[in-house]
Amino acid sequence: MKNSRNLLRSENYNIGVQHPMKPLRLSYTNDLVCAYRLHEKMRVFCPPKATDHDLMEFHIPSYITFLKNVTPENSEQYSFDADRFNISEDCPIFRGLYDFCQIYAGASVAAALRLTSEDTDICINWSGGLHHAKHNEASGFCFDYVSQYNARSNNHFSRVFPRVLYIDIDIHHGDGVQEAFYETDRCMTVSFHKYKENGKYFPGTGGLGEIGIGLGKRYCLNVPLKDGMDDESYIALFKDVISDVKDRYQPNVVVLQSGADSLGKDKLGGFNLSIKAHGECVRFVKNWQIPLLVLGGGGYKIENVARCWAYETSILVDTEVPEALPKNAQFYNFFGPDYSLHPPLVRRIENLNTKADLQKLSQQVHERLRLLDGAPSVQLHEFSKDLQDLWEESEEEMRDYQEDAIPDIRPRRRLMLGENEFYDRGSDHDNDDQLVDEDQTMDYVVDNESY
Repeated sequence: MKNSRNLLRSENYNIGVQHPMKPLRLSYTNDLVCAYRLHEKMRVFCPPKATDHDLMEFHIPSYITFLKNVTPENSEQYSFDADRFNISEDCPIFRGLYDFCQIYAGASVAAALRLTSEDTDICINWSGGLHHAKHNEASGFCFDYVSQYNARSNNHFSRVFPRVLYIDIDIHHGDGVQEAFYETDRCMTVSFHKYKENGKYFPGTGGLGEIGIGLGKRYCLNVPLKDGMDDESYIALFKDVISDVKDRYQPNVVVLQSGADSLGKDKLGGFNLSIKAHGECVRFVKNWQIPLLVLGGGGYKIENVARCWAYETSILVDTEVPEALPKNAQFYNFFGPDYSLHPPLVRRIENLNTKADLQKLSQQVHERLRLLDGAPSVQLHEFSKDLQDLWEESEEEMRDYQEDAIPDIRPRRRLMLGENEFYDRGSDHDNDDQLVDEDQTMDYVVDNESY
């Protein structure tokens, strides 16, 4: 495969002093990537912003128009639309909101184009992977999700790669992505996430019973987990399940959402995963040697997010990096007191996933996978006007899914306002007053290309 990697970035925005999502984590990540000299092992490029048309591939036009026009100064005149589009403490209006959306979405668009052109085999966009956004509203810190691999739109990505496998290891269920592909077999979604009955953990979706509808029936797979997952349990389950998925679905391309809030000590998490264990999932998928798009996602202890994504960048470029963080890193002082790549992240959180529970879960997942009719045929399932009747027949089933299967989460839930026993305020370095200046943001770009 081509020895070509691309790193895409965006960080100069302040969502709010009290908001858990800190774009500054991307500066920390890129700082470590450069200090480890990993950028020399890849092609780094500056992608163009996503266009209005790109964003409307998935989102309704009125929602995109709202994001484009609303500002902190004029927000009162848009109060009706703000409520309609779920603008809240989770997803507030901030200066540069639409530019922010265009930048991280544009990076994913550009990455998809790189993969389809066979110009590269792996693309990385750590600013992407914001998997809660819906086609008509913001949700869970996520404003937009560009479905460049949406089979229903039959765009270039899905024509080049007939079977897309989306894997999500963020601690929160990827509900927005699941909803986007719930009716198609051209993209199989697999999510490993923390789950509580009765919607008591955001976003409230992701149970075993959510399997897709219409042509997408059984091409949605959820692996719901309890608090305290440790390295050994998580890695074993991940490899066991995802190997079976690969063998049965036979993907042509993989999209891996590598949300870092599944690490131990994350402020909104609840697992005990180390950076090495998280990275082992990335390594396992990367070793398939299938075209791969790696995205960021959640992660709210920004020093550990940066460590994790820098380490996973090293995995993706086949380079071992030392345990001691490089002292020439601009943000070196923020990684104390250990200044290491792999600090201990285990909390005293009991692993509620017993061996018996995990064995039962694994058995249930494999039973669902055995019901797949093998890899879907593109010729049989190509989307066209001839299938319009089939889509119409599935609309009632989709409404049943939204209204009956998960009725408790349809009232909009909040991620910020939930009780969070894992919030470690005392040692938090999330200071928004340390934003990076614009003239520092692309200092190591090799190729400044346009598309």
